[in-house]
Amino acid sequence: MQLVACSKRQAVENRQLEKQAVKHKQAKNIQVQVRVMSRIVYVNGEYLPQADAKISVFDRGYLFGDGVYEVIPIIRGKLVDEEYGVQRLRRSLAEIEIAWPCSEAEYLQMLRELISRNNVEEGMVYVQVTRGIAERDFSFPKDTKASLMAYPTHKSILQSPLAETGVTVVSTEDLRWKRRDIKSLNLLAQCMAKQQAAKLGAFEAWMTEDGFVTEGASSTAYIVKSGTVITRALSNSILPGIRRRVLVEMAEQGGFKLEQRAFSIEEAKSADEAFLSNASSLVLPIVSVDGHAIGNGQPGPVTRDLRARYIAALLAEAASK
Repeated sequence: MQLVACSKRQAVENRQLEKQAVKHKQAKNIQVQVRVMSRIVYVNGEYLPQADAKISVFDRGYLFGDGVYEVIPIIRGKLVDEEYGVQRLRRSLAEIEIAWPCSEAEYLQMLRELISRNNVEEGMVYVQVTRGIAERDFSFPKDTKASLMAYPTHKSILQSPLAETGVTVVSTEDLRWKRRDIKSLNLLAQCMAKQQAAKLGAFEAWMTEDGFVTEGASSTAYIVKSGTVITRALSNSILPGIRRRVLVEMAEQGGFKLEQRAFSIEEAKSADEAFLSNASSLVLPIVSVDGHAIGNGQPGPVTRDLRARYIAALLAEAASK
C-alpha cells in the first residue's frame, strides 16, 4: 500500500514538473517572439523596426546570391573577434569585386549602435553585403552602390546545454562550388546538408569530398587523437573559420598540439574526441558520427578544455572594451 501511495505521489509530482516545464518553455518562447518582433534592423543607412526593413526585388543578393555575409558573436554587450570578422569580410568583398558600402570604422560603429538599440547582451549579429540594385544581368553592373543589411539575435552562447551533452553529426556529400573560402550568400548546398542532418535527427552535417571531410555545413570540423587536435588545412575547399583561426593561434602559442590535414569519416569514428566550432556555438563537442559513438560517447577533456579557454579569452576581450 505504501509503495502504491508513493508511486501515486511521484506520478502527481512528475505531472506538476511537466506542467512547470511547459509553462517555462511557453514563457521563453513568448520572450523570444517579443524580442524578434521588436528587433531593430539596419538597412542601407537606416535603423528600422523589423516589419519596416525591406530590400528591392532587384537587389542582386536576392536575384543571384551576389554578395557575402558575416556573423560576429556578442558577449556582455560587446562585439568579440571583431577584427578577424572585419578582415574576413574585407577579403570576401575583394574576391568578388564589391566595394565597401561605407568605411570600416563606420561599419563597426553601425554594429555597436545596432547592439545598443536592441539591448543585446549575448548573441550574435548577422551582416550581409550585396552588389546592390540593378536590372537582372549576369555580368557585374557599373557604378552600383553595394547594399548593407545587419540585424542581431539574442542567444545564450556561453552557457549552452549542448556543451554538456554534446551533439551528433552525419556525413553528406559536399555539393558546393570551388570557392568555399569566400563567405558567399550561396548556401543552398549547405541548406540541403543541414536538412539531411535534421531528417536523421542530427545537429550538424559533415560534408565529404574525395573520401575526406571538408567541413561542417555551418562549422569547422575537428577530431582529437592521442591529445592532438586534427583539422583540415586552409584552401579554397573550406571557409577560413574565425573560431578555427583563434584555436590555431592558441596551439601556436603552446596551448595544445595541432595537426592541419584532411581526415576521413572512418578516421573520425576511431578518434578519441571530435568537435566543431562556429560563431553561434564557439566550441561544441561531437559525441557521435553517423551513429557511431566517438570515444566513450561523452564530451572529451580536450574539447572541454578548449571551450573553457576560448570562453575565457572572449570574456577578457569583452571586459577590455
